[in-house]
Amino acid sequence: MTTIVNTKLGEIKSKGLKRIWLEGQKLAREGYRPGDRLDLSVSGKGLVANVTPSGKYTISRRKTKTGRIYPVIDLTASEIAELFDTGEKLRVAIQKGTIVITCHHQEDQVREREDRLIKKIGSGKPLDMVSLFHGGGILDRSLHDGYKRVGIKTRLAVASEIEPKYLDCSMRNNSIWDKDTLAIEGPIQDIDLRDMNQPDIVVAGLPCVGASKSGKSKNKIKYAESHPEAGALFFSTLEVIKTLNPALVWLEQVPEYLNTASWAVVFSVLSSLKYKLHVQVLDSYELGALEKRRRMCCIAVSEGLDSNFSMEDIHPIRKRESNIGEILEAVPKDSARWKKFKYLKDKEIRDKKDKKGFLRQIVTPDSDRCGTIGRLYHKYRSTEPFVPHPEDPSKSRIFIPVEHARVKTIPEELIRDEVDCTAHEILGQSVIKCAFEAAAFAHGRSLANTYITGAEKTQCAA
Repeated sequence: MTTIVNTKLGEIKSKGLKRIWLEGQKLAREGYRPGDRLDLSVSGKGLVANVTPSGKYTISRRKTKTGRIYPVIDLTASEIAELFDTGEKLRVAIQKGTIVITCHHQEDQVREREDRLIKKIGSGKPLDMVSLFHGGGILDRSLHDGYKRVGIKTRLAVASEIEPKYLDCSMRNNSIWDKDTLAIEGPIQDIDLRDMNQPDIVVAGLPCVGASKSGKSKNKIKYAESHPEAGALFFSTLEVIKTLNPALVWLEQVPEYLNTASWAVVFSVLSSLKYKLHVQVLDSYELGALEKRRRMCCIAVSEGLDSNFSMEDIHPIRKRESNIGEILEAVPKDSARWKKFKYLKDKEIRDKKDKKGFLRQIVTPDSDRCGTIGRLYHKYRSTEPFVPHPEDPSKSRIFIPVEHARVKTIPEELIRDEVDCTAHEILGQSVIKCAFEAAAFAHGRSLANTYITGAEKTQCAA
């Protein structure tokens, strides 16, 4: 018979001794009795305790309130301090006559992912990135460019996306792809994780259709988890992270997601997997974009890599344009893009009358910002930005795709040769590039300062 105990290495603080404590029926079941003696020996990366008459350690006893006598093994040997750290998870296999104490497999996984990342950064090899809910790959490109600023290379190892046209656009235009990138088209629930090697980074722009205010209203749901398609995607995401064991995890969502039950689960699970979570709502306008868009950013860092990074280290990496006019194209005054949108004007009048507060958003060339632009911008929704006609006050238009990209600081080539509706969808559900690039730059700088040597830093700077 065998009993497995998953425990943590304790400590007697008053004496500065590391301690392994075992007691109860699990010992008695395997034949251990008070008064028996044990000897300890090191075997590989583990510790073995054998019952022997001449053993150095004696099994003691504890009497319960009901009068039952239990064997107690209390080990504070020097070998324990040499092999294990205080608080480290241990696996204790109790068999008749022999107890084997080893590092818990999760501890091995944590060390493996951290060692892999440190070696890659130190040698200049690119970090492998798995992208979930890839879209047009704008979040991944933002992180790639941010880390690149400090000399840390990344490559897109896997891109998973359910929408074929988004995947096609990214594959065609996004420079983070290479000949070995694995493309997976389909739902995240259908991913066969055996297709993937262990990455260094997992990136997930979790779909927000169930968490945003508009998403809840449109789908008539009270909780984000109630959304029929997106509600349980966090579960699949956590399954991927746990299996692939990356050193870094990047998550983004609408700020409202921080108040959901699913976020509480995500936070709890990632913490239990030995990640330290850095969470902040990034304001894109404050970080250099014309679009006023707030987005939750979470950087989960394997706890052994968490040096001195703080979300307070994130600062703008570009100077914002002074006004909307700087990003506008010269659209001909007689272009069919200019429309009267009478139904939107009528809707605004009705909404004002009903005190709904849904006003049209008209941004002039002199405006210093615009509001959030969503995935369905091409459907001419009343509360998203419209540009007024330069001469005819009855007409207006939405941004054309390149203008939409510019207010989000997204490279225009990422939507090259794409039809307007698909381009707006890709851009509208993406992050603001300068905000997440700034976050990756700040985090990358903390990694570079810790794991890139002086000579390598000089080479990176050159």
